[in-house]
Amino acid sequence: MLLAEQGIACPRCGLPAGSERQPCGRCRLQAPPWQSLLTVGDYRAPLSRLVTKLKYQGDTGLVRVLARLLWLRWRDRAAEGDEKPDLLLNVPLHAYRHWCRGYNQTELLAGALARWLKVPWQAQGLFRYRGGPPQQRLGARQRLHSLRGAFLCRVDVAGKRVALLDDVVTTGSTAGEISRLLLRHHAREVQLWSICRTL
Repeated sequence: MLLAEQGIACPRCGLPAGSERQPCGRCRLQAPPWQSLLTVGDYRAPLSRLVTKLKYQGDTGLVRVLARLLWLRWRDRAAEGDEKPDLLLNVPLHAYRHWCRGYNQTELLAGALARWLKVPWQAQGLFRYRGGPPQQRLGARQRLHSLRGAFLCRVDVAGKRVALLDDVVTTGSTAGEISRLLLRHHAREVQLWSICRTL
């Protein structure tokens, strides 16, 4: 079962750890800018294949399945006392990449999640005004450089607990850049939500 694939992971960075409730040693030394990470599982089959089909093969019929898995993961965390976000935002694509693909997979996932969670969602709340090569082709340092200053926040996040939705968290560069942007706009908290986390 997909939901059972994830091992014990740090609640902040999502990497393997000794506790699901306490930040790991890596986060105690240098925490990512977001405050928590919610993910369905590790980036491995069959979950990785489903994400690939959605992202690169146009299989948008998988949106409800993947969004539902993330919603179920959220429901488990909510039962343990985690608070619901005040606002849901999705990682934007640059206009050219959006045009080439025909859709933004995180936008599709966020639409379904927002309905089930009954929380506000701003599809255009974040804007990527500078493009660049696909992130999966770049190393960690190159990712940071290509993303610096690439996003704009076009919605009021002040005092809000914001859930930022991405499909896959790899190095965390994209999520980190957007999280810092949201915190500069006075978001109270940034929760990073993702279908997969690479290890």
